[in-house]
Amino acid sequence: MSTETNTVAPDKGDLKTGITRRMIQVFLQVFIQAAIMFASAGTLRWRAAWIFTGVYLLLIAVNASFMLRLNPETVAERGRGTASANMKKWDKIVGLGFALFYFAAIFLVAGLDERFGWTGQMATAIPIVAYMVWVLGSALFGWAMYSNAYFSTVVRIQDDRGHAVCDRGPYHFVRHPGYVGASIQALTSPLMLGSLWALVPGALAVLSLAVRTALEDRTLQDELPGYREYAQMVRYRLLPGIW
Repeated sequence: MSTETNTVAPDKGDLKTGITRRMIQVFLQVFIQAAIMFASAGTLRWRAAWIFTGVYLLLIAVNASFMLRLNPETVAERGRGTASANMKKWDKIVGLGFALFYFAAIFLVAGLDERFGWTGQMATAIPIVAYMVWVLGSALFGWAMYSNAYFSTVVRIQDDRGHAVCDRGPYHFVRHPGYVGASIQALTSPLMLGSLWALVPGALAVLSLAVRTALEDRTLQDELPGYREYAQMVRYRLLPGIW
């Protein structure tokens, strides 16, 4: 969601709790992803999976070092997001679908591909290029998170935190830049793991994000003061010149 940075100062105890919860969520997510990969592959001797996990943890550490120093309230919000009482009901379905494809199915299929050799030998250049594009997607996601003090894991109007419209940073170009970054990651992660078949759940994750984008954008235009005017200035949701 798009917002200004003039947030309501949170209680220090609540801030610390939110940050701690988010850190636990992220490391649990990485552990589960790794477990899915190696269990479905049937081996721990999968170099691409170890490299992916290591690079993923490195970028998480870099992002956390910036966010905790410059915008800790956003980290806390992402930690408490799913516990919010005013989370949109439709997001419980669409968000769950995205999470299953993005955080589980991609790695399950990639692991099975590694075990049974469905894709076969992939040219070395493909994973290398995929890593470079994936890092760019991660950087865009991080830029959106830093720019947006209300970058939540769920769709909700954050009246408790003084929710307001923002057009700075990547939000000057598209209305949902974080989803652009996540889409890039969903389509490059399979190639980083050497699996063409994992592009299927990757594409379904992107489709889920497109649905979520449309529903979230409609919610913001209906419920967030000033967003309709912002949407007239920044015309495109995800892809400049297209949609």
